[in-house]
Amino acid sequence: MVTVHDVARAAGVSISTVSRALTAPERVAATTRDRVTRIAAELGYRPNLAASGLRMGRTHAVGLLVPDLENPYFASVTKSVQARARAEGYEVFVADTDEDADVEPELIGALAARTDGLLLASPRSGEAELRAALDGLTAVLASRELPAAAPGTGPGTDGDTTAPETVPFVAVDDADGVAQIIGHLHALGHRRVGVAAGPPSSWSGRRRVAGLAAAASRWDLGLVRLGTFQPYFAGGTQAADHAVASGVTAVVAFNDLMALGILDRLRQRGIDVPGRMSVVGFDDVQLATLVSPALTTVHAPLARLGRRAVDLLLARLRGGTPASVQLPVELTIRGSSGPAPAGTAG
Repeated sequence: MVTVHDVARAAGVSISTVSRALTAPERVAATTRDRVTRIAAELGYRPNLAASGLRMGRTHAVGLLVPDLENPYFASVTKSVQARARAEGYEVFVADTDEDADVEPELIGALAARTDGLLLASPRSGEAELRAALDGLTAVLASRELPAAAPGTGPGTDGDTTAPETVPFVAVDDADGVAQIIGHLHALGHRRVGVAAGPPSSWSGRRRVAGLAAAASRWDLGLVRLGTFQPYFAGGTQAADHAVASGVTAVVAFNDLMALGILDRLRQRGIDVPGRMSVVGFDDVQLATLVSPALTTVHAPLARLGRRAVDLLLARLRGGTPASVQLPVELTIRGSSGPAPAGTAG
């Protein structure tokens, strides 16, 4: 196996110069760096990142915390995070909280001990608990914003009035997504729309409900809150019965998994979709096109979200102060939404 000694000998430089050229290229003259990298490639040398990481106090790994890996949304985000991180020379350790906010601080600590930085996708902890768990760590949030604590009130401040650091985040434009849903349903003649909300601990869920209320007010459309449900298929089956009982002609689900559960339950009850009730989801996971009728939903760029989250984290690890990012979304109209039943349109 080719070693760093072989590269140094062939390039006519010291071992430390080879190490710097491959791990901190900005510290080596361009001509020397180019010669070292060219010879390393010719010899087929691959640096031992684990060993060099131990020497430099770096692991070349990042941690990813998700609420539920069985949810296609987080599976897609995880896949894109892994691909982006590996392309940059980092491995990814993944932990699943199973939608339990109480285990998040423990898992954050465990990941932090083994990685250089953390990505937290839709963490469910409250602001104070999350801020305390991330104190002193290099982290980026996905689908969650964590407002900075007031000076002197954060963990370990002891009254320090210095403005605390803000954790950068990447998220999709939830408000615009649900506004597109309401505009679509209004154009189809729907005037009473049910909302099957997700768990109260979901930041995205709260943004979507608030956006739905604002859009419904602009369109003078009646919004019926059916309740909060678990963000799973089973949560959707429960929500469907509430939707039928409420008399709404359309229902908007927190996510696609719930929307698929609603579709299945309505089918079991012999309720035609979209003839008697329209159903709309959010996220546009792959399963949305595999049902009949195919699901109308808001397309969220999940792969892009995962990549941008990694980019933000690596920028922080390299000493940068990246700005948070909000990604655009687009309503994808399919077969599960249609005109309001005769006699119900406004």
